[in-house]
Amino acid sequence: MKRAWQSLGTSLVAGLLVVIPLYLAILLLLKAMRSVMGLVEPIARLLPERFPGEYVVALLVIVLVCIGVGFAVRTAAGGAFSERIRRSLLERIPGYGLLRSLTQQLAGIGEETTWQPALAEIEEALVPAFIIEELDDGRYTVFVPSVPTPLAGAVYVLARDRVHPLDVPFTQAVRTVSRWGEGASALVAEMKPTGR
Repeated sequence: MKRAWQSLGTSLVAGLLVVIPLYLAILLLLKAMRSVMGLVEPIARLLPERFPGEYVVALLVIVLVCIGVGFAVRTAAGGAFSERIRRSLLERIPGYGLLRSLTQQLAGIGEETTWQPALAEIEEALVPAFIIEELDDGRYTVFVPSVPTPLAGAVYVLARDRVHPLDVPFTQAVRTVSRWGEGASALVAEMKPTGR
C-alpha cells in the first residue's frame, strides 16, 4: 500500500511539472492576446465578419514580437540582458532550472556535459540515470528518474565505478524511461567501460 501511495505521489508531482508550465504559458498567451486586441481592432475590421480577425491578428502580432525578441536576444547586448533577467528573476522560481535544462536537452541545444545518459548501479541492478555533474573527488551526482515519468525521481552521489556513461542521445534515454524500460537493451549495449 505504501508503494502505491508513493507511486501516486510521484506521478502527481511529475504531472504538475508538466501541466503547470503549459497552463501558465496558455494563460499568458491569452492575456497577451487580450492586451493586443484593442490595438489590432482597426486592422481586424478590414477582414470578413465571419473570420475571427481580432484573435488571428493579435496572435500574429504576438508571434512577430516573439520572433523579434528572439533575434534581439541573439545579439551580444540582448544576450547579456536576457542572462541578467534569467539569473536575477527566473532562477529563483522553483523548478525553473530543471525545466530549462530538460527543455534544452530535448531541443538539442543544451550542454552535452549535463544530463548525460548513463546506467547506474543501485543495489544489485543497473538503472537508467542521467549524470548531472562530476564532483572534485571523481564521484558523480546522478538523477535516477521514476518510470514512466522522467521529470521525477531521486538524486544519488555515486562512486565513478558504479556509473556507466552511455553513447546514446538524451531523447533515447528519456524514451526508454517513459516506455517502462522498452529499449533498455540498446542502452546496455552502449555502456562505456568504467576502468575498474
